[in-house]
Amino acid sequence: MATTIVLVRHGETDWNRERRFQGHADISLNEAGRRQAEALADLLADESFAAAYSSPLRRAVETAEIVTARLGIAFEPSDGLMEVDVGSWSGLTTTEVEQQFPDGFSRWTESRSGGWTGGETYDELGARVVAELLAVAERHLGERVLAVTHGGPIRSVLAAAAGLSFDSGRTKIGFVENCAVVRIAVREGVIEAVD
Repeated sequence: MATTIVLVRHGETDWNRERRFQGHADISLNEAGRRQAEALADLLADESFAAAYSSPLRRAVETAEIVTARLGIAFEPSDGLMEVDVGSWSGLTTTEVEQQFPDGFSRWTESRSGGWTGGETYDELGARVVAELLAVAERHLGERVLAVTHGGPIRSVLAAAAGLSFDSGRTKIGFVENCAVVRIAVREGVIEAVD
């Protein structure tokens, strides 16, 4: 019996607009992000969900609050849905990273693997997110669940569904837009993409 998980990325923040690495930084939605979340709530309004989960980071929580209020359900925070921890790069633009951490920036641009110090690798992120979603699927067998998260976790899940390494998923899976919707199914502990 498959569980359907509807993954959504949070709405826009000022740091998204400025192309700053956010990671675990706790940034709020901007006005455009709130409008995006309201449009997302409209998009999902006709669907029913047995449960909802959200990254505990403010930008995801604010998105989840807007969407779940429209759906008439509550959500639970889940650390497993947090964005990758970008360590020393948090709050920096790509230009600032290139100037301050040229070796790490070169590693990141060539292979898209994490070039920062501290934080998490993409493999650690992927393992964390996949484990969390498998646990959610086990708790909600055969049901539809909403999960409000971030671009990195969504790419990790898509990599898992495609049989790619989490590192290579960075280069092979495109950018995930703010408030994008991605549907997956979890069947007998296996993640599958859903069209």
